Amino acid sequence: MAADSTPLIISQADSAESDINTLPCLEKRLPSLDSNIERCIGDFGWSQFIQSIFVSMAWIFDAQQTFISIFTDAHPTWHCTTRLGDESCNSVSNICHLPKNSWSWDWPNHISIISDWSLECTSSIVTGLPASSFFMGCLVGGFVLASLADSSLGRKNMLFLSCLMMSLSSMLTVFSANIWIYSALRFLCGFFRSTIGTCALVLATELVGKSWRGQVGVIGFFCFTLGFLSLPAMAYMNRGSSWRSLYLWTSIPALFYTILVHFFVRESPRWLFVRGREVEAMATLRSIASFNPSTSSTRDFSRSVSLDPQETGNPNLYSAFKILLQKRWAFRRLSAVMVIGFGVGLVYYGMPLGLGNLKFNLYLSVTFNALSELPSSLFTFFLIGKLNRKSSVLVFTTISGVCSILCVLKGNVWIRLQIALELVSFFSACTAFNILLIFTIEMFPTCVRNSAMSLVRQALVLGGVLCPMLVAVGREYGFASYGVFGIVIGCCGMFAVCLPETRGRALCDTMEEEEHAEVVREVVVNHGMNAGLES
Repeated sequence: MAADSTPLIISQADSAESDINTLPCLEKRLPSLDSNIERCIGDFGWSQFIQSIFVSMAWIFDAQQTFISIFTDAHPTWHCTTRLGDESCNSVSNICHLPKNSWSWDWPNHISIISDWSLECTSSIVTGLPASSFFMGCLVGGFVLASLADSSLGRKNMLFLSCLMMSLSSMLTVFSANIWIYSALRFLCGFFRSTIGTCALVLATELVGKSWRGQVGVIGFFCFTLGFLSLPAMAYMNRGSSWRSLYLWTSIPALFYTILVHFFVRESPRWLFVRGREVEAMATLRSIASFNPSTSSTRDFSRSVSLDPQETGNPNLYSAFKILLQKRWAFRRLSAVMVIGFGVGLVYYGMPLGLGNLKFNLYLSVTFNALSELPSSLFTFFLIGKLNRKSSVLVFTTISGVCSILCVLKGNVWIRLQIALELVSFFSACTAFNILLIFTIEMFPTCVRNSAMSLVRQALVLGGVLCPMLVAVGREYGFASYGVFGIVIGCCGMFAVCLPETRGRALCDTMEEEEHAEVVREVVVNHGMNAGLES
């Protein structure tokens, strides 16, 4: 009897789902925009592949600006210049308590802002200000600019504007005369950088079918890894040169990329339809479909797509935020995923910034951290179609938290394992980060998707705002950095149990569609549970 109960439950649940799919209310619904776009341009063709790769390249420059302060704001090494036998100066001395003529920097002063502007004895709040200003700019920019991609500007124009202003502000950083101007320009860079990852991810995934959406999303993570990995290589080649040249090396290629975006990237046809711009949407679809001859003609497509004007959303700038707050189910999901994002962001941005606190070569440790993103992206790319979102986020945040806390334990054995534990923690945080972004895309409809993604990224960045201060305090009190990182990400990851599972679901375009799909899923689950109890 017990052996036969499981197949019975599954078969009755499947039967319930098939019954739900034949309800009269569903028969009256037009084919979804998602299925019509797939029928028109295909699931994943050459045109979509090239577009996705090119759009995702924006993540390279995003990563460079995010982590560039690891090298430009680093504390340089120094040595004593006093005569042999003079014990007033040694490697464990506090540099601030020594006469200026008793020590010297190992490299020229201009390799870091610390030595360039004589900030070695300045408080940790001041030396951590540029990095905190950058993340604070990301936070403010995310709230100010986020809904523009859902409302007036669209995905492409927002990506173009963000890349352009980020590269220009980064270029202007070269002319900083002091730490205050430098911090202001870092704030400006972070402000415009805030929407790059969101726009690139949403634009790339909205062009492909649901079976390829997860893999295409991971392309951006690969590009971010490539950008992160390029930094230690550029910094190593730049060693001995001014920190200003590192900003030039990263801003000029970003500016050229921005020009190419303007001419070669297409707007999301899904967003164009939702905004009521059907002529432009059809032109974009025809352009993409011309590379995929096996797809359906767009001639019948315009007759099959019909969105209620009320479903496309109010065109006001902050209407998407208003909708997310008004709908209880949307607010509940957004709150939970933002809490998780804060914990993940604290570790994801804090770990690389805190590498200077470990007793390990800075160039190698940053390279190892960047390389650990590669297996994380590969893991997500190949397994995202099989991974349950909820349980994956919960598992990886827990692993990251445990390993981060173990990093602060003392003893010779733990010191040897410290870098390994740090890499495992960072790898787990990277994987949780990747899955969380794809999870968010699948949870929210087109009309608010970019805004929801932006808010989640702002929660990640909020963790980044606190990181420089914790890292600075961690130089004296180890637990204040890695210990706090571990506790926070472990606790925040628990909120994943409040979210619905989204693996294998089609994307919805309006709030009404998402609510309808949620009702259908609840009915299917309840019917299956009742059938199991009856058996």
